[in-house]
Amino acid sequence: MIEKLRRFADSTNFTKAVIVTIASAMPLVILSQLGYFEYGIAVALGAFLTYPADIPSNLQHKVRGLLITTLIVSGCTLMVSLLHPIPWLFYPFAVAIIFFLSMISVYGQRATMVSFSGLLAVALSTGHLREGWDIPLYTGLSLAGGLIYTGISVLFKLVSPHRYTELQMVECLKLTAKYMKLRGDLWDKDADREGIIEKQLNLQVEINTIHESLREILIRNRSTAGSSNRNRKMLLVFISLVDILELALSTSFDHSKLQNKFSEHPKVLGTYQNLAYNLGASLKKIAKSIENRKKYISKHNLIEDLESVDKAITSYRDALNEEEASEGVWMLSNMLHYAEKQVEKIKIIERAFTTTINFKDIKERDKDLQKFLTPEYYPFRILKENLSMSSTIFRHSLRLTLTIIIGFIIGIVCSSVLKLQNPYWILLTIIVIMRPGYGLTKQRSLQRIIGTVVGGIIAFALLSVIKSTSVIAVLAITAMVLGLAFTSINYSIGATFVTIYVVFLYGMLTPNIREVIQYRVFDTAIGAALAFIANYFLWPAWEFLSLPMYIKKSIEANRDYLNQISVFYNEKGSVSTSYKLARKSAFVELGNLMSSYQRMIQEPKSKQKQVQQIYKLAVLNHTLLSSLASLGTYIQSHKTSKASKAFNVVVDAVIKNLDHAVTLLTIDMQAEAAHLSNKEELALRFIELKNLRARELKENYITDEQEFRLKMEEAHLIIEQLVWLNGLSEKIVKATKQLELNK
Repeated sequence: MIEKLRRFADSTNFTKAVIVTIASAMPLVILSQLGYFEYGIAVALGAFLTYPADIPSNLQHKVRGLLITTLIVSGCTLMVSLLHPIPWLFYPFAVAIIFFLSMISVYGQRATMVSFSGLLAVALSTGHLREGWDIPLYTGLSLAGGLIYTGISVLFKLVSPHRYTELQMVECLKLTAKYMKLRGDLWDKDADREGIIEKQLNLQVEINTIHESLREILIRNRSTAGSSNRNRKMLLVFISLVDILELALSTSFDHSKLQNKFSEHPKVLGTYQNLAYNLGASLKKIAKSIENRKKYISKHNLIEDLESVDKAITSYRDALNEEEASEGVWMLSNMLHYAEKQVEKIKIIERAFTTTINFKDIKERDKDLQKFLTPEYYPFRILKENLSMSSTIFRHSLRLTLTIIIGFIIGIVCSSVLKLQNPYWILLTIIVIMRPGYGLTKQRSLQRIIGTVVGGIIAFALLSVIKSTSVIAVLAITAMVLGLAFTSINYSIGATFVTIYVVFLYGMLTPNIREVIQYRVFDTAIGAALAFIANYFLWPAWEFLSLPMYIKKSIEANRDYLNQISVFYNEKGSVSTSYKLARKSAFVELGNLMSSYQRMIQEPKSKQKQVQQIYKLAVLNHTLLSSLASLGTYIQSHKTSKASKAFNVVVDAVIKNLDHAVTLLTIDMQAEAAHLSNKEELALRFIELKNLRARELKENYITDEQEFRLKMEEAHLIIEQLVWLNGLSEKIVKATKQLELNK
């Protein structure tokens, strides 16, 4: 428990919560002591509303984002107060600004958080209207609060500039280790392979997210602030982790077939599985050393594990005659080679944290690193392209704007009829809860209501016992820190602590606290209900409508990856940036497909269309990517012979199959004859590939036994992978046809 608390206190979420608490509480306490409590509240709100936009990034983008947010928050506060007395101007402005702020989410995560801050500012301003000279005064105080938060956040960044990067790297190491453990689980004789593959697919979503975050920090930092040894070290570790993931994915063997083949020699696979587990355990150990800021000491001797596998292969060869053992030895040798490459990458990571390393390899890649980043520019064209009902953000913006209007009307009616206090809480609840997807909105609605009720009960129980204002103030600050820290981890717990903080705050300010909280719970329930109903009935963005697009993108990314592998095999040389970008895209698009699938299964059963067929396509794309990674890894790490015409014919056939699947998904049906025209030639090319070893013996008399063995390994792996790839591409076409027929 102590260790968990220490990790929580060291987390980025907790640090941000501390920053916003200091930025809000410090001016409030100082101004309260000087007799300007209301001014302190205005400054605190300015800091609090700037906080959501403080997302991880390099210092330049961090400052720019926070300053823009500060201007938007203070600008919204100013305009609402200025225009509110003029209804014919205020209401059109409110509708327009809410819709505009919602729409800027098309520019990515940073813009989404800026949008959130602006929307909160509009909602809060309607509940705290100012008049006369108070308007510029309170606008200035809000601006000051945003600047104070920016200054404190930058100060924390300068004091500990690398900690966030380290924690993200820790998470990346842990996720990669978990992925590799799942790969090890596949070697169990009675393994639930379907369940393991599903876990891998879900894990791919998390890995993609953490990879994108690390690219943003490590690569963009180099372009804006130069490159330190520490940044180079982290970048080298990240590149190694990406390579390890590809290597882990590339061990795409038919495990059932291998279990049957080595059923009488279980020690071989058992030794290899132990090595697979130790690879993951080593990464986890490295992660813990970084997290705890301790020197890394290797726990597992991976070299000895490799030697154990090699000895097991030798024992297997000795137990059989040469002809019987040949195929099995080839399979095991390929597996051992992958493990050797994984150990090599892990050793690079270990050296990064234990010794001085050579950064020559990183310097050679500098010129290409920027190509792996999402461009940071915001052309008007993107906003314009999304102004249609086909855009999820556009539909969400319409939905959110209309729901806020309805919530505002209900708030006015309730405040006059039921004498509700602070009806703007309805608007705040709608803004906080409503998301483009139904599943997350439903989840947040329930969590917020539960958190509000539970937090209210706990706070009232504590207030009935505690009478000291100082103790209540300390508890309020503590609850604020915990509420903000937990919001992105566990929304229910976060909402509970935020409610406790609000109750304690009102407990110090007003005697009728019970009535205030009663209305807060009522307003929260109204806002949550409106958000939930709107997401179901107002231009809903059901995931089954978007999934064909994600399937299409995943197939296209795999096709492009295969094309780059083919180019590399034909042309040899060094691995190109185009190859690496294609590989990255294949991993990212598979993660996006699984993320969309996860959202769909959170939606109502009536809106979950063709779940099994879509999941089947996701698994096929994952298996195809695994096979491609296996082929690409082998070609990269071996000196290969000249690509044969048969190889290119089969690759072209696989690409045509994938193109055909894409065509089916774009509902642009083409004649089956075009798709089937090369079947006969393809069959002949498979025969040619399968006779490759015989031709090698006849056409090239090879005296060197080692060279002969390497050529046979190459032939065996490439033939197996091409046959497997073609079969997978045919299955994808078949599954896509079935998906379209069942629409």
